[in-house]
Amino acid sequence: MAANRRRGEVSAIIDGSERTLCLTLGALAELEDSFAADNLADLAERFGAGRLSARDLIRILSAGLRGAGDSASEAEVAAMHIEDGAAGAARLAAELLTAAFGVPEPGTETGANP
Repeated sequence: MAANRRRGEVSAIIDGSERTLCLTLGALAELEDSFAADNLADLAERFGAGRLSARDLIRILSAGLRGAGDSASEAEVAAMHIEDGAAGAARLAAELLTAAFGVPEPGTETGANP
């Protein structure tokens, strides 16, 4: 199933299968609690600093999987094999955060010609 970028979905190969991740409002609220952030701006600022730990990646990816309907726990996500390993997990988390916080993809800005 292809991810719908307009809905903030991202596709990834995890454990050899294509999966969809999405940071829904519920998933973002879960991350606010997990990172003790007071609001989305604080959460975005934390992620924007670009210094994420392995634990941060696990939290972000598991929230994204749950946001897309998967029931994976953080412990299960920690044991999953993500395409390209830790570097792939970091890229996936960055892509997921970009999709969630609405940073436009090149050529999709308002007024851009298709």
